[in-house]
Amino acid sequence: MSKPCLQNFSKSDAETIYAIETASNPFPWSKKTLLSCIGGRYITRQLTVNDVVVGFYVGDLVIDEFTLMEICVHPESQGKGYGQLLLTDFLAMAKQKQVVTCHLEVRSKNIAAQMLYMKNGFIQVHRRTGYYPAAIGYEDAIVMSLSL
Repeated sequence: MSKPCLQNFSKSDAETIYAIETASNPFPWSKKTLLSCIGGRYITRQLTVNDVVVGFYVGDLVIDEFTLMEICVHPESQGKGYGQLLLTDFLAMAKQKQVVTCHLEVRSKNIAAQMLYMKNGFIQVHRRTGYYPAAIGYEDAIVMSLSL
């Protein structure tokens, strides 16, 4: 078994990344949105295990603030600590880029993700009512921040 490997991804990896996005989210980003977040001020990283991409994140770096736009682990690979590996890499990248504050939004019903973020020092700073589409109606977003 090979060691998990984190590396940048580019537009040439978009099909693989988008497949994980659609498998993992009931309301996934569009492919156009994903492609618009590759390059420029965005930091895009993928996690491979045994040469298979199992997860990724997209971070938006603006001056000294870094926003976790998307973090995703394929459903077949969830529960194995890969979300933590991706988040650890995101925070290491933030420190490398001399970021002062990290931000993210998470669905109010995604308790597992909220626990992961809290375990890593994020705190809730705001709640956006009816922010995410849901199977019936809309779901709140929990806005979290971490000062470095």
